[in-house]
Amino acid sequence: MKNLPNTGDIRVYRKKIVEADVAAFHGEVLHAVYSTFAMARDMEWSSRLFFIEMKEEDEEGVGTHLSIDHLTPAFVGEELVISAKVISLTGNELICSIEAKVGERIVAKGKTGQRMLKRDKLKKLFMKTN
Repeated sequence: MKNLPNTGDIRVYRKKIVEADVAAFHGEVLHAVYSTFAMARDMEWSSRLFFIEMKEEDEEGVGTHLSIDHLTPAFVGEELVISAKVISLTGNELICSIEAKVGERIVAKGKTGQRMLKRDKLKKLFMKTN
């Protein structure tokens, strides 16, 4: 690993909410608002921004934890700003607190965990065994 972040460092991901982000299951839209599962994807991405800077050629990150408190709705067309803040980096595990906002309105808070592993080790872990 290289370019290791410090506790308190922040990375920001900005995203315009689109129709594909709404709460829909099996082709049926339940609510025309930003879904919790889209929030999960985008929260993970916001903390992955650290790993993009940290990983060596032979390394890759893998998610280990995600928690979300989805507090208020966000709507198609709005810009969501997701901030990932380093809580800790212990060995190869990065823990971030996450806050998602539209303007000054807090949409969600959460926490992510990711580990950096060698690509060879990941390949072995991801091999299907019968």
